[in-house]
Amino acid sequence: MSTVGIVILVHTAFDRAEQVIRHWVQGGCPVVVHVDSNVPDKTFKAFEKNISNLKSVRFSKRFRCEWGTWGMVAATQKASELMLTSFPDVRHVYLASGSCLPLRPVQELRTYLDGRPRTDFIESATTADVPWTVGGLDKERFTLRFPFSWKRHRRLFDRYVTLQRRIGLKRRMPTGLVPHMGSQWWCLTRQTLSAILQDPDRLTYDKYFKNVWIPDESYFQTLVRLYSQSIESRSLTLSKFDFQGKPHIFYDDHLQLLRRSDCFVARKTWPHATRLYKTFLNPDLAAFKAAEPNPGKIDRIFAKAVDRRTLGRPGLYMQSRWPKVDRENGLTSSPYSVFEGFAELFENFEFWLAKETGARVHGHLYHPDCAMFDGRQDHFQGALSNSAVLRDYQPHMFLTNLIWNTRGERQAFQFGPDDNQKIATTLNRDRNAQISVISGAWAVPLFLSNRNFADIRKDAARMQRIETAHLLALRAPNTKARVRIWTMSDFIDSPMEALQAVVDEMTGKSVRSLTEAPRMVDLKGFGQFLQNLKNQGMHPYLMGEFPVENAIPAPTPKTRKPYLVRK
Repeated sequence: MSTVGIVILVHTAFDRAEQVIRHWVQGGCPVVVHVDSNVPDKTFKAFEKNISNLKSVRFSKRFRCEWGTWGMVAATQKASELMLTSFPDVRHVYLASGSCLPLRPVQELRTYLDGRPRTDFIESATTADVPWTVGGLDKERFTLRFPFSWKRHRRLFDRYVTLQRRIGLKRRMPTGLVPHMGSQWWCLTRQTLSAILQDPDRLTYDKYFKNVWIPDESYFQTLVRLYSQSIESRSLTLSKFDFQGKPHIFYDDHLQLLRRSDCFVARKTWPHATRLYKTFLNPDLAAFKAAEPNPGKIDRIFAKAVDRRTLGRPGLYMQSRWPKVDRENGLTSSPYSVFEGFAELFENFEFWLAKETGARVHGHLYHPDCAMFDGRQDHFQGALSNSAVLRDYQPHMFLTNLIWNTRGERQAFQFGPDDNQKIATTLNRDRNAQISVISGAWAVPLFLSNRNFADIRKDAARMQRIETAHLLALRAPNTKARVRIWTMSDFIDSPMEALQAVVDEMTGKSVRSLTEAPRMVDLKGFGQFLQNLKNQGMHPYLMGEFPVENAIPAPTPKTRKPYLVRK
C-alpha cells in the first residue's frame, strides 16, 4: 500500500527529473508529474515516452508556470487532485520540484510519515512573523493587485504598485482568512489537502489569490489553517535562500553538508552534480537513521556564507565593494598601533617596544621620502615596496595590505606632522587602530637640530598647525579608533604609567609591570627653546608647560647701609 504520493513540478533538466521519478517509484511512491506549458511539445512528449513504462506515474494538465504568478498554484491544484483521485491509498502528498533530490531512502520518509498520519508539514507564519521577505512587499502582497509579471514587465509592475499606493487602493481579504506565508514545498495529509481543494468557497479564494504576489508561498499556507488538525510549521525539504531571496544551489562539494542536515529532500540541486545524484539515488538501505530532519545543523554555515557574500572578510576588499566608503567590513583585518611623538622623545623606541610586546614595530611608514619598514628593508610582506610614490597613490590601501599580509602578528608604526596626512582620516575611522599621541613631541628633533632658528620657527609653526587639526579630528565624536593623548609635559611627569597602559593594550595583559623603560633624550634647555620660540612670535602650546630652567636671574638692587642724620 502506497501511503505517500509525490507531486513533481518539472520545467527543465528532464534527464535528472526522470532519474528522481524512477527513484520515487522504486521506493513505492506513486508520482504525478506536471510539466510547464512553456516546455516545447517535442521535449514534453519525449520525456513522457521515457517514463511511460512506469505504471504509477501520471501526467496532469499543463499550466504556464512563471515565478510569482498564479500558474504555480493552478498546476499544484490540478496535480494534487489527480493524485487524490488516482491513488486512494495515499495518506500524505509531498510536493517537490524536478530539481529536488531525495537525501534519505524513500522507506525512511514513508516510515516517518506513517508515524504521523494526521500531521501536516507546511511552513505557515503570519506576515508579521516572516523575516525572509525580500523586496519590501509583505502585507502589501495581499492588499494590492499584481496583474503584471515581475520578471517580464518589471517597469509596469513597479509603476502599478506605486499607483495603487498613491491612490490608497487596498483589497479586502476574504472573510475568515488570515494571511500566512511560507515555503512552497509542503507535505499535506489527504484529509487537509482534499478539504482545501473541495472547499465550497474555493472559487472566492482562487479569485482573490490570483492577484496576490507569489501566491504559491501563501495560498496553501493560508488555507491550511482552516482545516488542519495538526500543523508542523516547517518543511521536510531543505531549501536555503541568499540575502536577495534567491535559492542556494547545491553542488557536488555540498555532499557532506546535505548528509548532516538529515532532511528528506534538498532543493535546489545543480543538474550536473553527478556525485550528488549518484550518492543519494543509490542509498545504503542498511544505514537506517530514523533521525529527525534538522536543517538547523547547517544554518550556521549558510549564515556565514551570507555574511561572506554581503560583508566579505574584514580588511579584505573586493571589486564590488572597494570604491564605496562604508561598504567595507572593517577598514583593516586586525588591530594595530600608531605612535605619535614616542620615537622623538625616546632613544631606540622601536627596538624597546618590539622587545616588550613582541610586535613588529616600524618607523614612519608615511614618511615623505619612503616607507620606513621594520629594519628599513626595501620590501615587506606581500611585495609591498617602500616607494613613497607607490604608497601615496592609495595611502589607505597601503595600510590595508600591510595589516592583511601580516595577519597574526601585531603591527605598530610611527606617525607625525611631517608624514603624509592623507592616512589620518582612515586611522580615525578604523576600529582596529590604537593611536597614542604625545602632543608637541615633534619639537624635540627641532630642539636637538643644528639649524638656523628662523627655519626652526617656521617648521615649528607648520607642524603645530598640522597636529592641532589632527588632534581635533581624533577628539571628534565620530572617531572610531581607540585614542590616548598626553601633552608632552604631562607624559614626562609619569612616563612609566603611560607606557604601561600602551603595552598592556597591545599585549592584552595587565599582570606584568614594566621593569625597563626606554631612555629619554636629554631635554636640558628645552624650556628655554620653547621660550625662544615665543620670543620670536610663535606660541608653542601643544607641549604643555615647561619651566625656563636656564633663564638668567634678574639683578637684585643693592641695599644701602642705614645711616644716622644728626641735627
